[in-house]
Amino acid sequence: MMQVIDGAGWPIWFLIFTSIIGLSIILERAWFLRKESVIPKILLNTSKAMIDKNHIDIEELKRLCNKNYLGELFSTILENQNSDVAVITALVEQKGVNIRYQLEKHLSYLTTVATVAPLLGLFGTIIGMVELFGSFTSGGKDVSAFAKGISIALYNTAAGILVAVPAMIAYRYFRTKVDHILNEMEVCSNQLIHSISSLRD
Repeated sequence: MMQVIDGAGWPIWFLIFTSIIGLSIILERAWFLRKESVIPKILLNTSKAMIDKNHIDIEELKRLCNKNYLGELFSTILENQNSDVAVITALVEQKGVNIRYQLEKHLSYLTTVATVAPLLGLFGTIIGMVELFGSFTSGGKDVSAFAKGISIALYNTAAGILVAVPAMIAYRYFRTKVDHILNEMEVCSNQLIHSISSLRD
């Protein structure tokens, strides 16, 4: 590993720093977006069973709504169950905007990593080319400096791509996952609103 870093020269440290940022975001989002912490299975299954039976146990649902985002939406519905459906829907949508922000947090940094990494690789390539052309002297060609220039250029180009591709793949994956989670939460919330409304009527 140190041999590669030595061959890539000092520009590689910018890419190493960028890759650490990207990896940190990927690991943090992978942990944060675990389905069980966002849409707990027990809350999802219990609410669906109640809706199917057309019998909503308010206290049981409230008990299951702790510390998860689906629970936040359900709590908003239950706390305003006596309000007009349009009012409840508006409150849920407002809460949904806040939840979307939390779920998408830091994802924009992944696109920044994916964009910046190839540019840093290009920067390293330019530094390598400068070293390469600097190897030509009036006395001939310095083979060692020539090889060093090529090494810096190639390693940094490859590293830039190697950092950018996983970051972009992770970004697309997490965006798709967030969209799926939000869609599922919207469906569940609408079903609960409809069920409570029909029981009230």
